[in-house]
Amino acid sequence: MKRRDFFRTSVGAGIATGAALHLGGYNRLWGRSKSAAAPFDLVAVRGGEPDVMFDRGIEALGGMKSFVKAGQTVVIKPNIGWDVVPERAADTNPLVVKRIVEQCLAAGARQVYVFDNTIDEMTRCYRNSGIEKAVKDGGGKMVPGHIESYYQEVTIPNGERLKSAKVHELILESDVFINVPIMKTHSSTRFSLAMKNLMGVVWDRRFWHANDLHQCIADFATFEKKPHLNVLDAYNALMRNGPRGVSTSDVTNMKSMLIATNMVVLDAAAAKMFGHEPETIRYIRRADEMKVGTMNLDNLNIHRIQI
Repeated sequence: MKRRDFFRTSVGAGIATGAALHLGGYNRLWGRSKSAAAPFDLVAVRGGEPDVMFDRGIEALGGMKSFVKAGQTVVIKPNIGWDVVPERAADTNPLVVKRIVEQCLAAGARQVYVFDNTIDEMTRCYRNSGIEKAVKDGGGKMVPGHIESYYQEVTIPNGERLKSAKVHELILESDVFINVPIMKTHSSTRFSLAMKNLMGVVWDRRFWHANDLHQCIADFATFEKKPHLNVLDAYNALMRNGPRGVSTSDVTNMKSMLIATNMVVLDAAAAKMFGHEPETIRYIRRADEMKVGTMNLDNLNIHRIQI
C-alpha cells in the first residue's frame, strides 16, 4: 500500500532531537483534506497547546453538544496507569482531560466522571499525573478504578479469545463514553492507542496477556459499549520504552491531536504518525477484519487543522 502524505509540511522546531526515525510517518499524516465539508471521519490537529487543539478539533465535529446532551452522565477514560509526572508522557496530558471535562459540562452534562484501572498505585497515579487536580478544577469527579466490586461481568459475543470481561460500572451505565489515550509505544503491542487504552476499563487483564493480547484487544473492541468519541493526545508522545518510559529523553513534543468517533480509524492514523502501516499492527488489522472499523484511510473524509 502506498503511504499517503498526511503531514506534508515541515514538522517544525517542536520535534525533539532524536525522533528522526519517526518523522517520515509524522509527515505522511498531513496532507490535503479529501473534503472540506463535515461530517468528518477523522480530525487531525497540530501546532497548539492541548486545550486549544481540542477546542478546534471538537468544533470541527460540530462541538461537544453533538455528543453530550443536557442532563447526561459522561465518563472519560484517560490513560492514568503510571505514577509519573506529565512531562514523561506515560499518561494522558492533564490539560486535555480538563478541557474535555469543561466542554462536557458546558454542553449540559449532569455529571462527568473520570477513572482508570491503574498499573501503579492508584492514588499516586491520579495525583502525580496531574489528572486528579485537572479534573477537579474542571468540575468533574475522579472515581476509583481499583475496587473489584465496581466491575460487572459482561459477555463479548463476537470475541474469538475474549468471551467475557468484568467492566467498570461507569462504562456500562454512562450515557456518553469518551476515550482519551496518549500516543505512546508499548513493549507488547508496539503501540498503545485508543483500543489498547480500553484495557483500563476492565478488571482482569492477566487473561489478555496470556491468551493472545492482540486478539483480545480486537475482541474487546467489538463489545457493544464502545466510546462515542476518541481523542488521541499526541502533544507529547512517548516514542521509546513504553508504556511507562524511562525519562523525558523518550518523549517527543509533537503538538498534535487526533479525534474520531471510530477507534480503528484513529489507531490506523496514529500508526502512520509512528511511521508504520496500520496492517503491520496485528490488533489494528484484526479489528478491521472483525468489522469494528476500517484501517484504510484513503476513502475517509479527514479534516486537518494547523494552528
